[in-house]
Amino acid sequence: MLIRFRSKDGMFRVQAEPSTPFIGVLKKLSEDIPKADMASARISSSPSDPGRFATDLSASTVGALDIKHGDLLFVTYSDRQEDSSMETDRVQGTQGAVQAERAPGRQQGMTAQETFESVKQLPIDDLLDKKDGKIKRPRDPKMCRHGDKGMCDYCMPLEPYDLGYQEEHNIKHLSFHAYLRELNATSNKTGSASSYMAPLTEPYYGTAKFCPSGHPPWPEGICSKCQPSAITLQQQQFRMVDHVEFSDPGIINTFIDSWRQSGTQRIGFMYGRYEEYDIVPLGIKAVVEAVYEPPQHDETDGVSWNPNEDEQAAVDRAAELLGLQRVGVIYTDLTDAGEGTGSVICRRHVDSYFLSSVEVAFAAQLQRMHPAASRWSSSGKFSSKFVTCVVSGNAKGEIDISSYQASASAEAMVAADLIEPSANPSVMRIKEPSSTRYVPEVFYKRINEYKRAVNENAKPAFPVEYLLVTLTHGFPEAPKPQFSTLSFPVENRAHLGASQDFAAVARQLNLSASSGDDTSLSAISDFHLLCYLFSLSILGRDEEQLLANVAKSQSLEDGYKLLESAGWQTLLTIIREST
Repeated sequence: MLIRFRSKDGMFRVQAEPSTPFIGVLKKLSEDIPKADMASARISSSPSDPGRFATDLSASTVGALDIKHGDLLFVTYSDRQEDSSMETDRVQGTQGAVQAERAPGRQQGMTAQETFESVKQLPIDDLLDKKDGKIKRPRDPKMCRHGDKGMCDYCMPLEPYDLGYQEEHNIKHLSFHAYLRELNATSNKTGSASSYMAPLTEPYYGTAKFCPSGHPPWPEGICSKCQPSAITLQQQQFRMVDHVEFSDPGIINTFIDSWRQSGTQRIGFMYGRYEEYDIVPLGIKAVVEAVYEPPQHDETDGVSWNPNEDEQAAVDRAAELLGLQRVGVIYTDLTDAGEGTGSVICRRHVDSYFLSSVEVAFAAQLQRMHPAASRWSSSGKFSSKFVTCVVSGNAKGEIDISSYQASASAEAMVAADLIEPSANPSVMRIKEPSSTRYVPEVFYKRINEYKRAVNENAKPAFPVEYLLVTLTHGFPEAPKPQFSTLSFPVENRAHLGASQDFAAVARQLNLSASSGDDTSLSAISDFHLLCYLFSLSILGRDEEQLLANVAKSQSLEDGYKLLESAGWQTLLTIIREST
């Protein structure tokens, strides 16, 4: 089919199919108009209609946008060499304001190429961006008729998003970078900023604060140009993180001990790093090295979390010096089965729920607090790598871990204040419209009894599974945890008789008031001990870094430097005098 575009630089024609992603159409159009900054482009069906941003349409197919053969569309854009501060046209200025509001991570006037080059991603994203990602296949002895150095359709490498490979290996979700390769296959050359157009756009379900029509913003006024489009929910085909790996089983055992001793639930933040996960093409895993338990009020059926900003800042500083970051949240939902065998009740299963509507909203909010930087997004960020783990009973009555993420749509709906948990944990409610809340039409796709995909109205409620992405989890075959000991008392467990104080530090470091210390380097390598020492603010910045280096590498040279430092000697003196 042929699509016609009319612009200020003339008429252009693009060949496409109904199944062609619209981002591929925009890519071809940008090649015909090389001076156009397609990140600022708007598409409409009438010259008097400012239309919608091209980036908002990029994820849809030509057929889904109801574009027919021979249709004439109008495209407006700013030139690449133009300075947006020099624009005098009111409509273009308004468009720029709308785009800036939709993409808060991108400065107004910054081109897509500049965004690409300026975004600082995580090292794992930079690593996977450079990888080929192709799935190598051996020579098929039955079908391949060529020599050992030849290649044919039966042995040539597959793309990381190959559907057949997913089905054969039971991969439910594409990895994030495989999903990116699929989008970029029709729009950009991976790793190249030449003629670059961001394939990702964060979902935005709020009303535009600036409208080209000139009326006051919502709630004083609204029109078809600034109101959000109808939302159609479907299960997310990719996931930002594929696997959660706990570097040592002791991490989980220590965390669950709180429930074993008190019968009440517990919550903690997981600290670790992101690494490549080679089980799936271009996969990412979150490697958990420690769990920090914030101030909280534990009950048998839940937890009330009481943030302490000063304590949290000390933990984050310690994690940063140790080369770690906050990668997720973990909490228990355990009830003893009362059989005296250590078995627990299974509450989460296919006939009830896996993650309740309250938990999905909680996960989405935490993910919004930990956005993932991405040069492939028009805003410079996209969704989050923050994961949610639940320790609960499985179908066998055993304690097990389940790992999840809320979808990008869930994050956007929470941001727009469109959803709220319901009394039924398996469904999420759509909030009622109000004078300050505009609620668009919301649908979700499901397969009916005739095996056909149909749209269902999501109001007043819809299944939480449309906002949920499942992850795998596990432990390494040969554990090599970063921390060699987990014997120091866990923070905020005074109700269990475990206190972090100078006496506990003295025991951990084997200090004596009458003689010198006989501290082993492995005794220092304890995350909970390090967080406590950092919170005392006795060591200087250089000494804190030296302490972190000793904990990571257990180097004798760094150990001697630490023992000879003034801050460490001051700390030891205070501990001895206090105990």
